[in-house]
Amino acid sequence: MSDWRVKLQHRVDISVQDDRILPLTRWVARIIIPFLAAAFLVLFGLPARTTELFAWTIRPEMTPIIMGAGYGAGVYFFYRVSTAEEWHTVAPVFLGIATFTWFMAIATVLHWENFNHTHVTFSLWVFLYAITPILIPALWALNRRTDSGELRAGEIRLPRAVRVLGGLLGLVVTASAVALFVFPDLMIGVWPWTVSPLTARILAGWFALFGVVNVAVVLDERWSAARILVQSELLGFSLVLVGVGRVWDNFDTSNVLTWGVVGGMILYLGAILVLYLGMERW
Repeated sequence: MSDWRVKLQHRVDISVQDDRILPLTRWVARIIIPFLAAAFLVLFGLPARTTELFAWTIRPEMTPIIMGAGYGAGVYFFYRVSTAEEWHTVAPVFLGIATFTWFMAIATVLHWENFNHTHVTFSLWVFLYAITPILIPALWALNRRTDSGELRAGEIRLPRAVRVLGGLLGLVVTASAVALFVFPDLMIGVWPWTVSPLTARILAGWFALFGVVNVAVVLDERWSAARILVQSELLGFSLVLVGVGRVWDNFDTSNVLTWGVVGGMILYLGAILVLYLGMERW
């Protein structure tokens, strides 16, 4: 068989466990990036102008800032998907994104009347969350077959304590996200800034993404499987905390949860920064 035929067969044969990222996965990542970049620019850059620039009006500004920060981290993540060599280095995040897309799709159906149906961004939103709840899990299921899960000689492992703590945190956050999505009134009455039933469910989707990816890390002890995830979280949480400073007036400072939420984000950011620097020095 000629060399080009051998190469073609290798590229389409998902039974070859060489841990590669399939061309289809790379192309989907490249297609998604512009959507996420546009959402980041609007939501994080211009959070007060969602009425004219986004699929629905979001008030106050802290909610679109969190969403924008998440999409900004997503731009970085999908860029890494399009350029990385090994599937296992990005695989855990796909599980979180798959969960997130289902939350977004269901929230859209439940709150259909809240959207600006005449705005082009609404059409883009519906397109994105009609396709990705099927596409992202399918890519994960297809591409995971290339990874044997075996540790290479000299592979750096995540400390067991980190995996256990991360997994427990992920389970708590995921369970909380599901509860808040099903019963958004639980959030509306106590949250540090004003949220509606729709924005409560949207935020629950972001919490679910965070929770699931932390649980997924427990399934793979390789540090290389967590590195890009941690990098994405460092970027996302940094952007959120910058946003907190920008719109601090959105927060009810008499609400103890304000200090719990903001303090928790600061502590988590510090913890994963220490983890990242320590693991990279190993």
